[in-house]
Amino acid sequence: MKLAVITGFLGKTKDRFHEYNQELDLDGKFALLASIPGYSGVEVVYPYETPPAAELKKLLGKYGLEVAAINVNVKGEPEFRNGGLTSLDPVVRAKAVRFLKEAKDYAASVGADKVTCCPLGDGYEFSFQYDYAAAWKHLVEAFAEAAAHRPEITLFIEYKPSETRGRCFVDSAAKTVCLVRDAGTKGLGVTLDFGHSVYGGENPAESAALVHASGLPLYIHINDNDGKWDWDYFCGTKHYIEYVEFLWQLRRIGYSGWYTSDTSPTRWDVAGTFEANARLSFKIERLLDKLGAEALGALVEKGDYLGTWRFIEAKILGLGE
Repeated sequence: MKLAVITGFLGKTKDRFHEYNQELDLDGKFALLASIPGYSGVEVVYPYETPPAAELKKLLGKYGLEVAAINVNVKGEPEFRNGGLTSLDPVVRAKAVRFLKEAKDYAASVGADKVTCCPLGDGYEFSFQYDYAAAWKHLVEAFAEAAAHRPEITLFIEYKPSETRGRCFVDSAAKTVCLVRDAGTKGLGVTLDFGHSVYGGENPAESAALVHASGLPLYIHINDNDGKWDWDYFCGTKHYIEYVEFLWQLRRIGYSGWYTSDTSPTRWDVAGTFEANARLSFKIERLLDKLGAEALGALVEKGDYLGTWRFIEAKILGLGE
């Protein structure tokens, strides 16, 4: 299991009321991550955490890290407040697409094989606020154009039910698959964030199976929440069994990519939070190794859930007779 962190969470973060943790430059964030057992990758945000390629490569070498992905921010600029990729202004849409293309150029220059984008500014709040068909057309055109630029650098689309908009246009695994198919599948994939899937009313393991069955590449973000909001808690704190099933399902479909922590420490020690993600994930990985690849699969295929639950009690929850 290859673990990475979205580096923005290693420094100062804030919500509507408070600021958390200390401000760190990229060198400081990499140094902190290198001190946490289990991590070897970073996801850095374009254009805000992307120094000249030579400088980033020097930092990566200094701390023995790799780039898991370049995260393209198409929501932070003032003109993106009412949508970047779906803006009614073609100039704004063009700028958002330019960000996607430039991020792919940057990824190529630092040796990364993917970029990921969560179009959070693209959505709506009220009835009669948007022409939905036009918005979908703009999304399809934008991702198709970006995917055609350096197609060897896969562009992964990350879905989320809401934030920064009351409802995001790209809000589910199924809709993301539809978007990729409409845009043409070459050079496109799906970023599946465990927490986004949970609070969107999905089962993350099922969503992983759906995307895989659709023939699309996957990229994984890990975290947890209470199903009501995207709190970005550390793994297993709210949905332990679902997280085990998620990791099991990813094994079944042969996923071998990065597991990137999209987790926000806020009130908890930064290093301790990400160490908890790694500790639990590796323990589950060892547990699945011990149980064997086919044990759970055979139970699922048998269709006797009472028998399956006995197995979960004893082997996953550790509750003996």
